[in-house]
Amino acid sequence: MVTRRKFLAAGAASALGGLIAAPARAQQPKQIRIGYQKNGVLVVARQQALLEKHFAPLGSAIAWSDFPAGPPMLEAMNAGSIDFGQVGDTPPIFAQAADAKIVYVAGQPITNGQGILVKPRSGIGALADLKGKRIGFTKGSSAHNVVVMALEKAGLRYGDITPVYLSPPDGAAAFANDSIDAWAVWDPYFAIGERRGGGSILVNASEIGKTNSFYLANRDFAAAAPRTVAAVIGILQNAAAWAEAHRDDVGRLMAAITGVDVEIQTVAARRSSFVIGRLTDDIIATQQAVADRFFKLGLIPRAIAVREAVWTASQS
Repeated sequence: MVTRRKFLAAGAASALGGLIAAPARAQQPKQIRIGYQKNGVLVVARQQALLEKHFAPLGSAIAWSDFPAGPPMLEAMNAGSIDFGQVGDTPPIFAQAADAKIVYVAGQPITNGQGILVKPRSGIGALADLKGKRIGFTKGSSAHNVVVMALEKAGLRYGDITPVYLSPPDGAAAFANDSIDAWAVWDPYFAIGERRGGGSILVNASEIGKTNSFYLANRDFAAAAPRTVAAVIGILQNAAAWAEAHRDDVGRLMAAITGVDVEIQTVAARRSSFVIGRLTDDIIATQQAVADRFFKLGLIPRAIAVREAVWTASQS
């Protein structure tokens, strides 16, 4: 079994190996454009200016862009508007199936912080009760995969529910006014639904299957600047190690950056997994199962091989 400590150590070795293996011809980019959401290690790095401190002496500026969810972030990455970012397991599946110019550069197992919320008056007390219900989630997001896994666990088909595709902010409003019967989402929105929206957890994602999040880069950027990509990963691994040991501090700094209430961000930080490491065979296999699941349901246009989008510095 891979422990957090072993995963972090393996990831650090992977990043260092990438720095050594990167071709000497690689040029330092003048700007590194980072996409982030309202949680995670990238928020820690932004608040502490870790990337700026490392790259400014090398002549690289850092530009930050906030995204509500993974799918629009990867659309921007494919278009060349951002170079690097973190998303859940499902957005890269949809992106790769659409021939997007993205590569996986690191992984992060998720233990808690996403699942399905319901209200007491919804009549949903078990996964089987989702049949015939309106379930809100962001299409192509990690929450989409949580819904599919929950239906499989209950022996239900995708056609047994009414999917309501909503961005996280719109999902929060729909859940609050009872326009949907259940809401699948991730932190900090998951915590918002619990603490502010009157929701209770029907199921945590970790109870129905393994889930991961990923750090990705624009394929052309990774090819042109492999040393930069490896350095970013190494810096984020240091930030992750700090975050693992300072969760309440993480909650406070995330609130400062994102504008989400500190109580909500502290709940999210206390149950998050921050550790970052290399893409192990187990993680790739888990991600391949997600891809196969969505292709079988006809939700992506073609079958894909996840491993083909896994980057190493030696490929550049």
